[in-house]
Amino acid sequence: MSTINLKIYNQKSEEVGEEKLPKTIFGLDLNESLVHQALVAQKGNERQVLAHTKDRSEVRGGGKKPWNQKGTGRARVGSNRSPIWIGGGVTFGPTKDRNFKKDINKKMKQKAINIVLSDKIKNNNFVILEKMELKDFKTSVVDKILLNFEKKIINNKNRKRSILLINDFKDEKIKYSTRNLEGVKLINIDNINILDLLKYRNLIVSAKSAKKLSEQRK
Repeated sequence: MSTINLKIYNQKSEEVGEEKLPKTIFGLDLNESLVHQALVAQKGNERQVLAHTKDRSEVRGGGKKPWNQKGTGRARVGSNRSPIWIGGGVTFGPTKDRNFKKDINKKMKQKAINIVLSDKIKNNNFVILEKMELKDFKTSVVDKILLNFEKKIINNKNRKRSILLINDFKDEKIKYSTRNLEGVKLINIDNINILDLLKYRNLIVSAKSAKKLSEQRK
């Protein structure tokens, strides 16, 4: 099986090894329609239905007929909850019954993620980090590590920082040390998703996460 060889770096941006990634997963051609379908499905499934207007069955009042059917000279009316009355129900308004969920099968979703990962590698936006670890809760330490990567490995071309960190385990020190850094997000390998991969330009993955990506997406 043909592979893609990527360098492994430590937290000082020094080369410490090499990782072989299968081309069947990390060497896919771009398929924009599939990536778009996966993105729309994720955003639709995450969307909350907040807007809701009351129809005539939900507004208060309307227990008694406002006036007699005949003899008043006015148009007949059965309830003050009618949509043409002030305070009445709303016709064709947004309701909480709307459903934005989209279905996409597991293989298509996985392939879309693999396509984006492949594109990151082709554009030199994919970096493998030997391991992510901190001795203390220090945002400045993480910022310094990322600055070294931006200077030596990641080519930002004077653009704003945009880095997605993927770790292979939950680490409170890394979590709290990265949350205040602008343009940086940390996720666990189990939570990898198409939206975050597309949102952030550069990807820094721990070596164990890279292996796990290779194994779980074969």
